[in-house]
Amino acid sequence: MSHPKTLPVCPVETTLSLISDKWTVIILRDLLTGTKRFNELMRSVTGITQKVLTSHLRNMESNGLLIRKVYAEVPPRVEYTLTETGYSLKPILDAMYAWGEDYKSKNEE
Repeated sequence: MSHPKTLPVCPVETTLSLISDKWTVIILRDLLTGTKRFNELMRSVTGITQKVLTSHLRNMESNGLLIRKVYAEVPPRVEYTLTETGYSLKPILDAMYAWGEDYKSKNEE
């Protein structure tokens, strides 16, 4: 598993360096339910371009958050699955979900 060359001293900064953008968090959310193919992710991650999704998936793989499995088929089939490290982010996403629900309920008109 590869990591950024120098990780921040602060653990919060380390976490943010891995999941600080919305696309990574949304990809994580979708992969928490199980393995997905590229086109499934394209459909579920609303508003992302193919180029941006590819870039984020590669980055997440290099950071050890997911595994990319390529099948020797024509046409090629590629699947993405969270690693144990990727799944370990579930409590963080669950807390974000709960906080967002609470915030929405207090601020909806």
